Amino acid sequence: MDAEIKSPHAAADAAVARNAVVLDVFGRRLELPPPEHLAFVAGLGVLAALEIIEWPVAVAITVGHKLAHSHHGRLLREFGDALEEA
Repeated sequence: MDAEIKSPHAAADAAVARNAVVLDVFGRRLELPPPEHLAFVAGLGVLAALEIIEWPVAVAITVGHKLAHSHHGRLLREFGDALEEA
């Protein structure tokens, strides 16, 4: 474990943040999802552009994917909170 991580909550936040891509665009911080999530969304975009799937289906799948993974990050934070209380 890193020396700068002092609590389980901080460890969970660090684990979630480690998977994100952060860019500095014109002096503003832009946080993108992990590369594998970007590839997934790009693949859906290509399928929709080639009319293999319809746009509303691609959007629905993307939203579901995002919700599923944001739930996972929240679970990590809640787990860290529970460890902190123990």
